[in-house]
Amino acid sequence: MRDVADSGLNELLELEAIIRQGGNHLQTYEACAVCLGKQEFPVQVITLGNPDPTLPVVGFFGGFHGLERIGTAVVLAYLNNLVRRLPWDSGLHRQLESVRLVFMPIINPGGMWRGTRANPNGVDLMRNAPLEAEERVPFLFGGQRISSRLPWYRGPANAPMEQENQAVCTVVHQEFSGRPFGLAIDCHSGFGINDRIWFPYAHTTTPIAHLPEMHALKEIYDQTHPNHRYVFEPQSRQYLAHGDLWDYLYQRLSSAPGRVFLPLTLEMGSWLWVKKNPRQLFSRHGIFNPLIDHRQQRVLRRHVSWLDFLVRAACSYQHWLPGDDQRALYREHALQHWYRKAIP
Repeated sequence: MRDVADSGLNELLELEAIIRQGGNHLQTYEACAVCLGKQEFPVQVITLGNPDPTLPVVGFFGGFHGLERIGTAVVLAYLNNLVRRLPWDSGLHRQLESVRLVFMPIINPGGMWRGTRANPNGVDLMRNAPLEAEERVPFLFGGQRISSRLPWYRGPANAPMEQENQAVCTVVHQEFSGRPFGLAIDCHSGFGINDRIWFPYAHTTTPIAHLPEMHALKEIYDQTHPNHRYVFEPQSRQYLAHGDLWDYLYQRLSSAPGRVFLPLTLEMGSWLWVKKNPRQLFSRHGIFNPLIDHRQQRVLRRHVSWLDFLVRAACSYQHWLPGDDQRALYREHALQHWYRKAIP
């Protein structure tokens, strides 16, 4: 593994320490390297669990936006939780025999180092996929090609995706393609007061093909965690955008019959942190991250539990996924709940 001691990124140093602690239980490799002047930052992939391609997989992603460091912190906290349990938790070892886990905690290290939402090229990685919205998007916010000096820049038209996104696509295709079931969770912050779990689509209000499966996942979470505070919804209920990477990957991976791929986004409501500590408004990082230690610890405790639930759900997907005879009913319930209409 590349030496990151001089990177200046605490998150990379924390990741390196976790990898050392995990030892032979973890497999690591570098998906790409981001150069910024004399600095070179690795985009690391960490895997553990059973590589058998007939088993389910769960992917944990963070740091698409360099300013939203809390997303990376949540992914690192969960990876550290697993690593610290490996020496003594026999139940965890049995669980890992039936699932594959993939971690990409720091996808945009250049943006994180610079303290920007975009990558070092000024491109917003969540507006960069080759996918156009089918309906009207918010001006600028939905993705723009005017200038990299403005936020939400998509990159030049017809250009290849940024290398960080290409690396994510490669990893997702390697780890998810061909498997019967996969979940992905991408951790962000910055939208509203409530914590939200979003699922595709962002480029259209049309429901995804796996709407019944998504509603079944929400249902088992509601049943087992009745006091949770997440708002579980399609992203299109809030806004539409060009170039959403998870829309792009969902369309590419979900076309194979008999395969289920459910990408999710954890959007932590950072406005609540600002409301409790208005001084955070005067800090770029304060708008997107809890700056007080006890609030950060509370955030990590809450969301690590959600990530652990996803692993358990993936391990047991055959017990809760709706069968062919149930999908129509689940779809009707989902449409009524999220789209306020009956089956067309």
